[in-house]
Amino acid sequence: MPASKSRKSEEDLLLQDLGRNVTTASSVIFYINALLVSVVPIWVFWRIQQLDPRSAFIIYILGAAASTYMVAFAYKNVKHILKHKIAISRDEGVSREVNNQLNNSANGKKINKKERDERVLWKKNQVADYEATAFSIFYNNVLYILILLGASFYLLRNFSPRSNYVLSTGIAAGLVALFSTGS
Repeated sequence: MPASKSRKSEEDLLLQDLGRNVTTASSVIFYINALLVSVVPIWVFWRIQQLDPRSAFIIYILGAAASTYMVAFAYKNVKHILKHKIAISRDEGVSREVNNQLNNSANGKKINKKERDERVLWKKNQVADYEATAFSIFYNNVLYILILLGASFYLLRNFSPRSNYVLSTGIAAGLVALFSTGS
């Protein structure tokens, strides 16, 4: 019975690494970054488009909340897609690094092949998770800002500032979320 229980926990760990679920820490990072990038348009529309925050408070809050949710959704999707690609590309380098560390340590010579492989897999997942998180945030932020600026200053330039804000943030966040669902 203990062997099947340990196999079940190993399977759960593997599924956790391969699943779309993100850790609580990653989720907090995603929502904080999404909120920060979602409030940038408020400054742009307040200073450049002259849309006063007191008169458009509700619109600003609703627009920032909706775009925060959609951009965080995009972060998660892009991270999931990239994590596996990065893990495959970093496999050899991470394996070499972990093996060198274990060979140079006093306890490293005593570790069996299974434990060594588990440490390599853990380190590879850690590196892939970190790099996928960073690139996902960078990529989606750049895409969101570029679409927002293009929509607000070129596509919707003849609209009233209120309509321009609602439509440009909606278009930018929606397209970023849509583009993140592709592979």
